[in-house]
Amino acid sequence: MEAALAAGARYADARVMDRRHEAMNARNGEVEGLTQDGSVGLGVRALIGSGWGFFSTPDLTREAAQAAGAQAAAIARASASVPGKDLELTPVEVRKDSWQNAVQEDPLGVPLSEKGDLLVGVTRTMSEHGADVALAGYDIWDTTKWLVSSEGHRIDQRIRECGAQMNATANGENETQRRSYPGIRGQYGTRGWELVRELDLPGNAARIAEEARELLTAPECPSREATDLIIGSEQMALQIHESVGHAVELDRILGWEAAFAGTSWLDLAQIGDLRFGSELMNITADATLPGALGSFGYDDEGTPAHPVDIVKGGVWVGVLSGRDSAALAGLSESGGAVRGDGYNRLPMVRMTNVGLLPGGSSLEDMIAATDDGILMDTNRSWSIDDKRLNFQFGCEIGREIKDGKCGRMIKNPTYTGIGPRFWGSLDMIGNESEWTFWGTPNCGKGQPGQIGHTGHPSVPCRFRGVRVGVRG
Repeated sequence: MEAALAAGARYADARVMDRRHEAMNARNGEVEGLTQDGSVGLGVRALIGSGWGFFSTPDLTREAAQAAGAQAAAIARASASVPGKDLELTPVEVRKDSWQNAVQEDPLGVPLSEKGDLLVGVTRTMSEHGADVALAGYDIWDTTKWLVSSEGHRIDQRIRECGAQMNATANGENETQRRSYPGIRGQYGTRGWELVRELDLPGNAARIAEEARELLTAPECPSREATDLIIGSEQMALQIHESVGHAVELDRILGWEAAFAGTSWLDLAQIGDLRFGSELMNITADATLPGALGSFGYDDEGTPAHPVDIVKGGVWVGVLSGRDSAALAGLSESGGAVRGDGYNRLPMVRMTNVGLLPGGSSLEDMIAATDDGILMDTNRSWSIDDKRLNFQFGCEIGREIKDGKCGRMIKNPTYTGIGPRFWGSLDMIGNESEWTFWGTPNCGKGQPGQIGHTGHPSVPCRFRGVRVGVRG
């Protein structure tokens, strides 16, 4: 950091990151793979004029660190040769602090034999109950990072994350059907191995295998121009991620991030006035939620984690931002949403825990209040345009609802919509007892590509007049 300042930077920060990762997967009663790896290194940011410079190295000697700082400043100077106003940073309270998330059972301390037995056992159970392909796996991340800045930050954090998933595939003559638990990506959080134990994979293995087999003979999802649609909380998590979370990333709105999956349909001139959805829609980005996958103490700029209102009473009121993007947009403070995937990636705006606040209904209430509709859950496929506006989602399983009761299973259910029109049709929201902090461990963004860990608190919801099924 000091070397970057000496080379002409007006602001600089340096981040050391030490990450360990372990993953195991099993297939049809046998362990198929085990990964244990790690990385450690230093990344330096330097700001000169209108341009950032970034340089990283795995060499943690004093000489290599000083060289990295000087190189980051040289890159910043080259970037600043493009005409533009000096880039400003919103103010942030300077902290000297240590933070770590709560863990009851260290996931890396659980014997490999126990973890392997779990995966082998559930895949055998799925095979015995009709699955042609039975898969299960877990991932563990243990990350320690240190941040210093020219403003005086001295912050260290340790973040431990883990989770697991399993799925069963049944093959028919002309199709395959899959059921996943607890969702298409599993469930992950900033918690210890207690999270995996609570998932109870063994207690759900037989059920999902039988449902995959049953789907082969279930009727197809009907095609309707408009129907009442109830969406389970796991699918709602992806709906929020794709149609809200990415759309409110300020770097996309500003046009800084366009090459990977596009920009956003939102216009900053409309913030505070634009109706995003019905009055029941309240979305926050909150990195302080205990155990959620997008939680931390400080982002990679040293901004303390804090809740940010994104949509309030259906009106768009906030964005995901960092210190530079917030200043450019005229905001008073950073949203604390800047993180880098590893020491050798430039920190950028990423989702924290972007989620829907619970309401006063329940899934049972929604079904009882629906005369004719469809219940869908567990994502199977997704497609959304590069403005994050028009979308289509497919789910693994559906249920017909008739006269307030859940009826027969249907397969290949899909629905489609346009962001604000779809969210505007929201008329019932699950309550706090159904609030689940779903974790997404594979959110892609940036060039070079970065993988972000994001959280999505969600509940079951009902939407009116939604197009479902394949168009005729």
